[in-house]
Amino acid sequence: MTAARAAGAAIGARPVMLAVGGDSGSGKTTLARGLAEAIGPHRCTSICVDDYHRYDRAQRSALGLTALSPDANHLDIMEQHLQLLAIGQPILKPVYDHRTGTFARPEYLRPRRFVIVEGLFPLFSKLSRACFDVTVFADPPEELRHRWKIRRDTTGRGYTEAEVRRELARREPESAAYIRPQRRFADIVVRFAPALDGFDPPGTPSTAELLLRPTVQHPSLTHLLTDGAGAALDLNVIRDDDGTPVDCLRVSGRAGAAQARLLARALWDSAGCGREIPRGLGRLADGAHSEPLAITQEMLLFHLMQEVYQR
Repeated sequence: MTAARAAGAAIGARPVMLAVGGDSGSGKTTLARGLAEAIGPHRCTSICVDDYHRYDRAQRSALGLTALSPDANHLDIMEQHLQLLAIGQPILKPVYDHRTGTFARPEYLRPRRFVIVEGLFPLFSKLSRACFDVTVFADPPEELRHRWKIRRDTTGRGYTEAEVRRELARREPESAAYIRPQRRFADIVVRFAPALDGFDPPGTPSTAELLLRPTVQHPSLTHLLTDGAGAALDLNVIRDDDGTPVDCLRVSGRAGAAQARLLARALWDSAGCGREIPRGLGRLADGAHSEPLAITQEMLLFHLMQEVYQR
């Protein structure tokens, strides 16, 4: 247990802390929002650490900075606030409005039983990483991430497609230098992508690939590879970036509702929660449903519940 986590026993009730990192448009907000909704607002505090930008949009443009630069963010204050949350203490969090590119009034936040933190930099420093019980990195293929970011920024943030493409090109060096390297610190790497064989019918949800690193204890998955779930689920050992063997769980976008329910039930029972599966898992930003997303969120719920039971 880290010093920050251990101090919580003396200062206040320690929440279970989950980080979801990733580049802009990688799907981390959709992943985190579904988890928070499943847990419920009375038990979960959600935070986007992109609120810790140092400059507003116009100032960044004038300075020639992008939001992916550490110099454009108050990472020291972010670290302090994460440490406070980890020991059960409230914070006065800045608020950045992504639609206008300006700052709003700060928000007083008290940590509930679970704290879900998402954004560009939650895994950037050793100090911030020490605050979390479970860490996740959203890592879709760059082509898919670009499509998601263009759709989001043109429909909800007032950009044109040409502006988004220019910004993606301008951000690439900082993405490679500061954001993507955080992937190596995640307990679970989540990658949504089309099926490898390329034969998905139109409208098929992206397949989910979960890299399950041995830095946390994952559920036993061998009993889930049954005839009923076999078409939806595939588990293989692959090589991680450093050459280490690691489990890779693949949930097909073609998984039917019945297969997904069977897999979800088995995962949920293995968590030992004794309650019904939360509703609303798998909801995409456009309101559509994705079984691979639902299973991914359920895997993360498993880890959050395990943290509760192990204390």
